[in-house]
Amino acid sequence: MTERCKMDPYLVGSKSCFFWKKGKVEIVDDAEVQNRRNMMFTIREYVKVSSLEEAYELNQKKTNVIFGGGVWLRLGKKHIQTAIDLSALGLDGITEDADAFSIGCMTTLHTLEIHEGIHAYTKGAVRESLRHIVGVQMRNCATVGGSIFGRFGFSDILCCLMGLDCDVELYRGGRVALTDFTRMKKDTDILVRVILKKSPVETVYLSQRNTATDFPVVSCAVSKDMQGYRAVVGARPCMPVEVRDTEGILCSKAITEKQIHAFGAWAAAQLAFADNTRASGAYRRHIAEVLIKRGLRQLTGGNDGCGFGCI
Repeated sequence: MTERCKMDPYLVGSKSCFFWKKGKVEIVDDAEVQNRRNMMFTIREYVKVSSLEEAYELNQKKTNVIFGGGVWLRLGKKHIQTAIDLSALGLDGITEDADAFSIGCMTTLHTLEIHEGIHAYTKGAVRESLRHIVGVQMRNCATVGGSIFGRFGFSDILCCLMGLDCDVELYRGGRVALTDFTRMKKDTDILVRVILKKSPVETVYLSQRNTATDFPVVSCAVSKDMQGYRAVVGARPCMPVEVRDTEGILCSKAITEKQIHAFGAWAAAQLAFADNTRASGAYRRHIAEVLIKRGLRQLTGGNDGCGFGCI
């Protein structure tokens, strides 16, 4: 059964306002009301839907929003007419069969981080991409669906999963390769789950940060699959993009240090980088080249490149 709850504040005279908080009415003055509105989003109605069809219909209105963990959304000042909650639809778990892992959109990042099957299959790449994201408390709130559907440039998990063999399942759009999904225009469809296929692919995930729990300055997943080597670079600060070894730089059976340097330089040159408050585009390009080389060394069994002075 669908649950609905009115969330909008009601003005009382000109001096106070009611806020519904944790089952209790909280009364604050006008100054505090304005301060809160300047710091957060507002919601007029909350709906816990009973089906994906109901969620989809509600989501067609631009002022309505599907809630994941609300972690990124809470930093904005958006006025939301209806908050759509998918938590009653059983989409908060991970299932495994012989061919793939199916990750529900409401699965938290920490649940993904500690899943032993995914950790073993990816040889620690997924866990490495998640462990720097603020702290366990936040990773217990943020969801896989919100992180992937948002297609954020800074998203560690998006960059990492693009380095693996993943599809996304959309409610109306069906199953789409993750790399294709990142190039699609944002719409009002619903991401139902992420499918991590058990393909013969090896992936290493690396990132550079100014501080341990900050957004990445550059994120990088280096992979080897049946078609050869490729690198996915994110936080440019734009969305992650893939660079595949179309030049055959790494085509030999035994990869040399010279080939590693050549591919790192070539791959970084194919990408666009920009400035923001965390780093310049030139710095990002240099770091991307370094991370690609380190990733290749790890994949080929050489030095992991984590020591100072090693590029």
